[in-house]
Amino acid sequence: MSEAVFQETTAQPRTQSVPLAHLSLELGHLYMEDYEAGPKRLGEHFAEVRVWADAVRASAARRGRRPRISTCFLIDDYFSRFSTPAELVPMVLKEAEKAGLVIDYLARESACAVADRVELAESVMHRLVESPPPGSHGSRPPVSRTGWLANGERSPSASRSALGEVKGWQPPRETAARNHSIFMDVELWSEEDGRRLWSCPFLAAVWQLARLGLLRHLGEPVLVPTEWQGADFPQEWDRLPPVVKLSDTKAAFSAYRTCSLMPNRFVAVEDAVRLVLDQIDVDAGALRQVAERSAAEGMPVPAAVAQRATYVFYEEPGDSSEAGGT
Repeated sequence: MSEAVFQETTAQPRTQSVPLAHLSLELGHLYMEDYEAGPKRLGEHFAEVRVWADAVRASAARRGRRPRISTCFLIDDYFSRFSTPAELVPMVLKEAEKAGLVIDYLARESACAVADRVELAESVMHRLVESPPPGSHGSRPPVSRTGWLANGERSPSASRSALGEVKGWQPPRETAARNHSIFMDVELWSEEDGRRLWSCPFLAAVWQLARLGLLRHLGEPVLVPTEWQGADFPQEWDRLPPVVKLSDTKAAFSAYRTCSLMPNRFVAVEDAVRLVLDQIDVDAGALRQVAERSAAEGMPVPAAVAQRATYVFYEEPGDSSEAGGT
């Protein structure tokens, strides 16, 4: 006589799948000072991006099939809020159109911190798994306390002799170094007036996870695009959905791979993004879904999430301030 086995439904976690394009092509991720410079600055950006966007599409088409490519654009409304969606969004769309570009999906950077009452950045932070350097003994506080994430062993504190000479100094060491170390230490957040302010690299890592179809909350997709039905955009940023679908494209917002086109002042930020992606315990169900579906289409993705993100950095004319200072 067989015995029935009963289980709570919550004991069987289910990861909901999301539609996936072949490539998510980001046409811009600028700061508020870029918008303050006016339409001319935006026009210059999109004119440069158009050249590289065409090259990326041509490269994707070499795979022998018509690729599903969606475009997106991220507006910084987290570190500072310039103008209103009603004024800014039409200007962005107009300058993109003049350059021959179509923005399928527009997103707010603040949504990478909190969207639809879900603390996305906090949730991703709890999934960080630090790579312990060889020989480490747990003396370094965890990233959840310090807010700093490294790719190796930091240089230990050195003492000084009576003559002021530094004793026992050792250089930092990259965990996966090849011949020589490239050590990075990334600040994920700071505290201002009792409020946690997430860093640009960490929010950009959340943004990459969303574009790669790997971001979930209790198994449910987050940052799901909302089709924009209204003629006019709202006067307040918080009234604009986290991700808005602006075109009639059939290509999904998330994709097997991402490519971001941006000024070269973002190089350091995106290096930090890749460090963060390398140390996130991504939802296993989402990883499996993407791996199975991409393989079935003959376009398998790399096992390392960071390797699914590619970039094109273009040179800006004149002097530009460094990214990451917002």
